[in-house]
Amino acid sequence: MKYRSRTDIVSQILESAGDGATKTRIMYKAYLSYAQLKEYLAVLVENGLLELENGGQTYKTSAKGLLFLKTYSQIGGLMVPDTK
Repeated sequence: MKYRSRTDIVSQILESAGDGATKTRIMYKAYLSYAQLKEYLAVLVENGLLELENGGQTYKTSAKGLLFLKTYSQIGGLMVPDTK
């Protein structure tokens, strides 16, 4: 697997959590160790990009997280070389 930036990893976590996902599901979809996952989840919840649901069992991407994903996607689109 190629090197991923922290922003790439955050994007994958937010995509994985979309409509709600457990820690295990996010960990496997984003290809992270449990230690890495705990660190990222804490930061994302603290910054309002992820929300805890169902008594702390499920993580869901918040409105702010969805805005991050939209912006991240737009920036990625700008970096694609023109094929003219």
